[in-house]
Amino acid sequence: MSTNSPDMSVQGLNTLAATAVHLLQQLESVLLQIYDNRDPSNEAEDASASASASSTSTSDPSSVDALSLAGDSATLIRAHATRISVLIINNPFTPSAIIKVLRELVGSAVPGLAAAAQSCTSDRYTLTVRRDLAWKTYTALKELRGLIERIPADGKILSDDLQQHGSAAAGTSKGSILATGTLWAACDEVVRFSKAGVGGCFVNKVEEFRDTLEDVMEELKEWGEETPDDDEDDEDDDDDDDDDDDDIADDTDRDSGVGSMMPSAQDMVDEIMASTQVIPRDDPDRIRDRLESCLKKIRLTTLLYQGIIKRRLKALPSLPKEGSSQVTDRLDKMVESVKSLSCQFDELAGTFYELDVDEIDRMSGQCFSDVCTLSRLVQKPWDKDSDEFTEWAEKFRTQMNKAKAPS
Repeated sequence: MSTNSPDMSVQGLNTLAATAVHLLQQLESVLLQIYDNRDPSNEAEDASASASASSTSTSDPSSVDALSLAGDSATLIRAHATRISVLIINNPFTPSAIIKVLRELVGSAVPGLAAAAQSCTSDRYTLTVRRDLAWKTYTALKELRGLIERIPADGKILSDDLQQHGSAAAGTSKGSILATGTLWAACDEVVRFSKAGVGGCFVNKVEEFRDTLEDVMEELKEWGEETPDDDEDDEDDDDDDDDDDDDIADDTDRDSGVGSMMPSAQDMVDEIMASTQVIPRDDPDRIRDRLESCLKKIRLTTLLYQGIIKRRLKALPSLPKEGSSQVTDRLDKMVESVKSLSCQFDELAGTFYELDVDEIDRMSGQCFSDVCTLSRLVQKPWDKDSDEFTEWAEKFRTQMNKAKAPS
């Protein structure tokens, strides 16, 4: 027998599993640094050397179709993980079979997925896609590590309890079956993302922000339709009744030992509702007029988002391609602008709920000025100076200026 033959015993399996876990931890660190937009070059070199990923080297990222490689690698990981999941719960327990699958994972699929994220450079795919792919591949590898850590070290299949519930002693809150399902979902997400491509990534993001903005608009509409309650005496009577109920609740809480220290669910709801004011009937600060102007502009903004999706993102040239850095830069600036606006509109809604006229005017000016800036950023098409949407964007800004709030 050759002294160089691989160890197919339980001990050999444990050694290989430990090596695989260590490799995955290294690659997870690399991918998190990519997601955080930090230079992971040193860690990447170490992890690539450990994986012996010569076939997927990232020395020339332009030679790799990062999204296609990510999708293919995730599909392989899903298939291999399924085999491991079956092998660790069925008799007879066969270390050699698990070792074979682990070697295939460590030799190709795992380093392929990491290499895909490293090859997804911001100048070719946008920083947005690079970070999103890094996070999705990190999640898939983390879930794979969780499954490998569940491989039995004692040469016996997992018990029914470990298959269903995991082990508190091992620090795992879910069994191998749920862990496999979670890994499947992570791999499927990588495949879905890779198939959608760069354009699909941005379409999904802008659609999400548009839907969020429509929610803000509906909430503001409903709030504006509320009227102040003039029957203060009834409220006082209700408060007295509530006090009686609170006394009973307090007695019950004291019996529990800790209940008296905790606010009731109704108390929390009442506090939240009380913090939101409604527009006074006489409306001396003309807040209702400001709200009407704001809602018109938000509606126009949702139309801008729809135009961006249809006329710019769905008409995006195929990426990656040489000399596309201007396109990728515009895409990154666009999504950052839309993301920032989402936060600003939330703040703007808050100023209305607080009836803070000065802040309403300040946030309205800031929000809609930035919306107009966004319209200028997307005004030109990708490959020429103008088109129908260019003209629409100019008219859009004119309409925004017409919908002015009262001074």
